[in-house]
Amino acid sequence: MNRLFKLEERGTTVRKELIGGLTTFFTMSYIIFVNAGLLGQAGMDMTGVAVATCLSAIIGTVLTAILANVPFVQAPGMGLNAFFTFTVCFGMGYTWQQALAIVLISGVIFLVIAVSPLRSRIIAAIPVALKAAISAGIGLFIAFIGLVDSGFVSFGAGVPALGPMTGSNLLFIIGLLITIVLVVLKVKGAIFLGILSTAVVGLIPVFGTWDFSGFAGYDIASVGKISLVAFQLDFNLLSGGISAVALICAILSFVMVDMFDTVGTLLGTAGNAGMLDKDGNLPGGDKALIADAVATCAGACMGTSTVTTYVESASGIAEGARTGLSSIFASILFGLAIFLTPIFDLLSNNAWYLYAITCPALIVVGFLMVKGVLKVAWDNLEEGIPCFLTLIMMPFAYSISEGIGFGVISWVVIKLITRKAKEVSVLMYVLALFFIAKYVLTAMLG
Repeated sequence: MNRLFKLEERGTTVRKELIGGLTTFFTMSYIIFVNAGLLGQAGMDMTGVAVATCLSAIIGTVLTAILANVPFVQAPGMGLNAFFTFTVCFGMGYTWQQALAIVLISGVIFLVIAVSPLRSRIIAAIPVALKAAISAGIGLFIAFIGLVDSGFVSFGAGVPALGPMTGSNLLFIIGLLITIVLVVLKVKGAIFLGILSTAVVGLIPVFGTWDFSGFAGYDIASVGKISLVAFQLDFNLLSGGISAVALICAILSFVMVDMFDTVGTLLGTAGNAGMLDKDGNLPGGDKALIADAVATCAGACMGTSTVTTYVESASGIAEGARTGLSSIFASILFGLAIFLTPIFDLLSNNAWYLYAITCPALIVVGFLMVKGVLKVAWDNLEEGIPCFLTLIMMPFAYSISEGIGFGVISWVVIKLITRKAKEVSVLMYVLALFFIAKYVLTAMLG
């Protein structure tokens, strides 16, 4: 393991990698039933999607470990699955079979980019200051995810506000306090132990009542329902009056969100952990893009939406994970989860418990990452304004990709109006134009 994953060279141990892998898995395990629920609304079999979610996560995560040797975990992306169901299927009128075909096409395009010289140039082209802002922005973003998913912050009145003080929110507060205490005391494995401790406390009936309705019991044979969603792609994509512009917009959206979510996650989380080189690039990060693209293609074939690198990987990195070995441990847990997917209905009915015990970890990791703002020269408006937009758009637009988009566009525009166009790389101009094209196409579709 030491030779394969370079453990000593990166100052880590098998124990740290194990705890990191476990922490990342439990922090993001919600995706198994949430993805099934979202894609189920498009008419897909939910158990089949749950199995496809686990399999695609295994493929992407193992490839990331082997090709790039970095501690990141992949799975079908939140936001991208909602775009799949509500925009592509409900809004544009595609069937879920056609939507899977669009995901596959976007994955192939991403793969072409990833295996070309562009894969490393895209990461290198982003200025160091923006990379620092991406790290801090992701910190705010995942903290916001933790607050919203736990229900502690609610949009019930149309604006964000503190949610009702329910038993699950009380459990969230207790879990947050436990995790904070463990981190402040510098207990090894503090975040992982925080999740476990909160899980035990949450079993006390006072925090919530478990809902067993609709749960018929465990049936391992139901794992075979993946056949209902796997290899069901329909490439007849211009039928039913759907325009070519709409199709291009859908494909472009999948490609750009997947690519820049992955780039942002790699740079942001690795930068916070001191894993970037002197130029602000992640060694092996370009190969992680290849793994991501291949996983998206495989996931579409198996029956799930776009696979991407998970920002929750930051929780495992915060526990000391530095190599692909932690990703291998996480993928093993996804493999075991395949055989538990028949009970995902039970977890879906009791999501309050899973969110309450894992979301405190996201808040603490968000704190650890937001220190990236210290690397930005805020007195320099040419640098500070794009970094600020990057910082705030990630949580407010609920998207890493949108934060990068606004940061890149504003960086290029400011350099142009200050007559410093030569300071901007050609690829930065290309990236800015791609983001602008995406927004224009989206506006054209209303």
